Amino acid sequence: MRFDILTLHPAMVAGPLEHSILRRARDAGVLEIAVHDIRDHGLGRHRQVDDTPYGGGAGMVLRADVVAAAIEQVRTDDSRVVLLTPSGDRFDQRRAEQLREVEHLVLVCGHYEGIDARIADWIDATLSIGDYVLTGGELPALVVVEAVARLVPGVLGNAESAADESFSRPGLEYPQYTRPRTWQGREVPEVLLSGHHGAIAAWRQAAAEEVTARTRPDLLEPETLLAALAVPVDRGEAQS
Repeated sequence: MRFDILTLHPAMVAGPLEHSILRRARDAGVLEIAVHDIRDHGLGRHRQVDDTPYGGGAGMVLRADVVAAAIEQVRTDDSRVVLLTPSGDRFDQRRAEQLREVEHLVLVCGHYEGIDARIADWIDATLSIGDYVLTGGELPALVVVEAVARLVPGVLGNAESAADESFSRPGLEYPQYTRPRTWQGREVPEVLLSGHHGAIAAWRQAAAEEVTARTRPDLLEPETLLAALAVPVDRGEAQS
């Protein structure tokens, strides 16, 4: 899978791509990720990319002609062009799974007061990572890249890791434990040491529902929510 990220601040994006899972996947040839400076398509001696808004108002607006030129440089027949903007559709795990099916994803990072609205004809979709405003689309673009990339076969060492995490199935992930078995008076739940796969699976399901009911009840169906709240789950609390 290939990602092309269009931004006014390439250094903000390039650094995180050189670490951890994304770096290993790129080195292995599983992912292709390129970062492009929109200012390369700026106009005149000063490579102008923005101008004052028609109708007045604070701030500057990115020019549609400049951004369109940047898109056209990387766009292919297989591309899907996504603009990161606070007014976009909410990005979530379901959307990440949909984008995983795209061969070539072009991510356009908005900036300033946004992009001239006439850029819409060059955009296939808009995405927002939450109901708040950031200085630009660089951090949202990185969020999208990581969320989508880790669903690509070969990116994670264990493919089951992505399938078993929060939002990959209804609700949040169950609590995880590792050594030491006892830490500051808190024990690992006994069932996880039993070796009984069926009992462990049942505990994890109940624990996941209980965590979801406490922190994100909106993710559960009403009947599941009521059941999760009614059944206490041993989460390895301190022993008396």
